[in-house]
Amino acid sequence: MIQLKASRCVRSLSKESECNKCEVICPTGAIVVGNNPLPSINFSACVGCGACDAVCPNEALFLDDFSATELFFDFVEDKENIISCHKNVPCIAALNIENIIAMALLKKEILFDMGHCEGCAIAHKCEPQIRKNHEEASYILEAMESDATIKLENIKYEKEEQETSTSRREFFSKANLKGVLKTKHAFEKEIQKATDELVEHTLQKSDIALLKQKRITERRKLFFTALKRVQKPSVYHVIESDELTFTSMKILDGEACTACQMCYRVCPTGALSSDIKNSKIDFDPFLCIKCHICHDVCEPDAIKLSPSYRVKEFFEPAVQNLITFRVRRCGECDMIFSTNSNDKLCYRCKVEEEEARELWGIKGDR
Repeated sequence: MIQLKASRCVRSLSKESECNKCEVICPTGAIVVGNNPLPSINFSACVGCGACDAVCPNEALFLDDFSATELFFDFVEDKENIISCHKNVPCIAALNIENIIAMALLKKEILFDMGHCEGCAIAHKCEPQIRKNHEEASYILEAMESDATIKLENIKYEKEEQETSTSRREFFSKANLKGVLKTKHAFEKEIQKATDELVEHTLQKSDIALLKQKRITERRKLFFTALKRVQKPSVYHVIESDELTFTSMKILDGEACTACQMCYRVCPTGALSSDIKNSKIDFDPFLCIKCHICHDVCEPDAIKLSPSYRVKEFFEPAVQNLITFRVRRCGECDMIFSTNSNDKLCYRCKVEEEEARELWGIKGDR
């Protein structure tokens, strides 16, 4: 059954968020967003396919009897390389792009068993998503110059009679998890090291407390750890941003930006950040989860998606400065504020003055 962690849903960070990926992918209409502040779930209609979990940018949705992270460790340990809804997943659509790429990098070959899609009641939504994930992951692996492959095959995998009687919850029993925990323990230090590296390169030491308020997703940690285990490509290629669903690069229009600071304040992972003086906006492409909320809250539409993404950011993450502001003291309220213009008033006082002048019918400059 699907569950929602409301605090991780990007819609909880701003009423301006337009994210409805879970609603769009749900094959039974069990999830409804509409004008609701958060997704509404009809548990009686949910079939537990996990597709909504995979497309949720900030891991706000999860199944109570399946974990893509646990599957990652189990799959790396497994001698077979088959992913099947009759073997180890509720549906192949439950796997997110980052875990798919990470597993492919470590296993070198993955077989998606598409043999059970024919006649499946949820295939009308899930099968196209599986094929889309396969296409994206294969494209990125090729751009990384990896020899790893992901194949779609009509295997029609079936468990042995003894295995068939076990439920998905039993699949993660202590016996089955013995190998998983062994692999998980081997990865544990690498994942922690990778997380520390992500924190270190994102903010200065004095700003570490700010990042602790954000959250790096588990899938990104695994993805980064897998990348540390493989050889860097001889040439860093450029990927078309439209072909990439889980991260992005940003462009900021300095003339349109009002220095309102909302974009990095709502960013759930710290991909957008500033310093203690709010004198700039920095962006870390590797931490971006492409949730689009920074675009949704930007009134002047100053922040844009770059048409391309550099593969170098996967292997050598670097923080980029999008804009630097002037830091001044407001001539009205005496508060410190950031601006990229010659304004003498902070944003709030400027708005209040404009409203007052309109109320009084005063035209022209002050």
